[in-house]
Amino acid sequence: MKTTAFAALLILGAATPAMADSPMETTDEAVAKLSIDNSIEELMANEVTAAVLLKHIPGIDEHPAYGQFKGMSLIELQPWSAGAVTDEIIAAVKADLEALA
Repeated sequence: MKTTAFAALLILGAATPAMADSPMETTDEAVAKLSIDNSIEELMANEVTAAVLLKHIPGIDEHPAYGQFKGMSLIELQPWSAGAVTDEIIAAVKADLEALA
């Protein structure tokens, strides 16, 4: 996927739940607990899982609407992504996260 495709991401008034202020641990145990069902913010708070997310969606953490969608999982974000978050991307992130556990 091209970075420019992700730049087209549109967030149309999606509500973002509040997240904890403390970053997640970077231990193997913490990584094993993270999955595709976690929020983007939770995945980005861990350097190992952040690398997985950035591998498949470069620049997601630099998107202008990041503050609006970071509390969502990729599955929740997909309908709002204007096609930038595809089933294939979600499957690839899921496979890489499962490989870490």
